[in-house]
Amino acid sequence: GGLLRFYCGSCSRRSVRGHGFDSIWAFHSFTVRHAGFYRASRFVYLSIRYFCGRLTARNMKYRKNFCQSVSSLLWIVWTVSLLAGWAPVRAQWVDTVSVYSPSMDKQVKNLVILPEGYEADPARRYPVVYLLHGYNNRYDSWLRKTKPELPRTATAYGTIIVCPDGASSWYWDSPVDPRSRYETYVSAELVSCVDSLYRTVRSRRGRAITGYSMGGHGALWLAFRHPDVFGACGSMSGGVDIRPFPNNWKISEQLGPYSENPRLWDEHTVIEQLYRVVPFTDRNREVASKEARPVDYSLQPGQLAIVIDCGTEDYFFEVNRQLHERMLYRHISHEYIVRPGGHTHDYWREAVEYHMLFFRRFFDSQEREDVLAGAGRP
Repeated sequence: GGLLRFYCGSCSRRSVRGHGFDSIWAFHSFTVRHAGFYRASRFVYLSIRYFCGRLTARNMKYRKNFCQSVSSLLWIVWTVSLLAGWAPVRAQWVDTVSVYSPSMDKQVKNLVILPEGYEADPARRYPVVYLLHGYNNRYDSWLRKTKPELPRTATAYGTIIVCPDGASSWYWDSPVDPRSRYETYVSAELVSCVDSLYRTVRSRRGRAITGYSMGGHGALWLAFRHPDVFGACGSMSGGVDIRPFPNNWKISEQLGPYSENPRLWDEHTVIEQLYRVVPFTDRNREVASKEARPVDYSLQPGQLAIVIDCGTEDYFFEVNRQLHERMLYRHISHEYIVRPGGHTHDYWREAVEYHMLFFRRFFDSQEREDVLAGAGRP
């Protein structure tokens, strides 16, 4: 929970008390639902961090003890406030989970946000939404920078939210850097670990993935290539075609220079992966018709549910528009959202609500199908 950190080697759960700044930040995240207490704890956290940063080298031996003491004090204050009724509604749990990646031979940090009431019903299983961050961000950027009220969002939509660290990988298994295998990490290693630690819906029917910028590209890339793992996906301001930007965002470190490796760049851009998600049976083109008929964009069983969102002032707007038009031409079912806005956290703070609603509807539709299948369709 708030002060616990879980380490997954072979995905066994082991709890370790946090210390220093980590536990102060965990305390801050744990109480995020209570707005007044949230602001007060963050002010205290930042003040302590500033003070500790000014300690001289000769006083460094006192730093750890000081931070541990303050962390313990904050924990006591929160407990007392809970008993006194200052926090009458139970806060959501925010876990920092370190998962060992065999493919990269290292630990990777992630945030896991549990909805309120998760512990109240041990028999209930929850769908999971994976939120990917953008370039030059990290696993906790969604909570720190984009949407601090994310725990409330998890409760509102009845989902577990997982925010993995993707470094600057663009969520590929890099063909030129064997140390960067974030496609394997997110789609296989992390999903397996989350399913083993939490009460999740352990199938594509209960998993969705989305993200912003680099993470928007990554979410579509992973879902298009692993539709057996994810049932729904989305992109917010995603870099869905990387080729117009050969010198940006360290992409060349993952794929090599564009001038020397144009084929790799073609193969690793989302817009060229649409052949993977065309309808299984495109009845719209099977036979000729004397009269024009509306295109059937209904989602076929087993097909990905897709939502794409981009602001009109975003430098990725044009490539998102092109992706949308190519999907229309291929009769790929999707929702396309265009709103005024740029490539900003303010835009993504609103966009993620649309995506969560889209995913909740997908999860509900899968539950209804399960009920009908269990009862026998009329």
